[in-house]
Amino acid sequence: SILILVFFAPLLIFIFLIIKYQTKDKSLYKQERYGFNGKAFFIYKFRTMTASDSGYKIDLQQAVRNDKRVTKVGKFLRKYSLDELPQLINVIKGEMSLVGPRPHAVSHNEIYRYKINGYMQRHSIKPGMTGLAQIKGLRGETKNIRNMKDRINADLEYIQKWDLILDLKILVKTFFVLFKGS
Repeated sequence: SILILVFFAPLLIFIFLIIKYQTKDKSLYKQERYGFNGKAFFIYKFRTMTASDSGYKIDLQQAVRNDKRVTKVGKFLRKYSLDELPQLINVIKGEMSLVGPRPHAVSHNEIYRYKINGYMQRHSIKPGMTGLAQIKGLRGETKNIRNMKDRINADLEYIQKWDLILDLKILVKTFFVLFKGS
């Protein structure tokens, strides 16, 4: 993660400055999430939206396709997941891994833990910057409970089948998914 962070440092600085120039606001955004064993931590992202809600907000609105709260530069950053690069800091701090279940906002955890059997099992390992759900196209908006169940099933499948080869496959496939901007 340190090597990736150093390699991408010029890009990170450029993104930081573009966001600062466009929004006249903070370029980095942090939100509380649950990590390994349900321990709370702050996830770091580049700001892509005009909103900066707490992860605890009860009626936290998920980002949706063509969301009016997404800034111009944010649309590009989100398309290629460049807004996620600051999470390399979370990896270095030991709060996240490169691969694992993506951490959800605290309020979403509190909702879905009672609606989906096995939901909290996803916290039996460190959350990741990318995961099996992401390469299966299960990222982004969850319009209904079925969408979230599919994502959780992919997370649980990852936990059950984990090995180093699977992580390497997910990292390679993530690169191609990001390159396509899907």
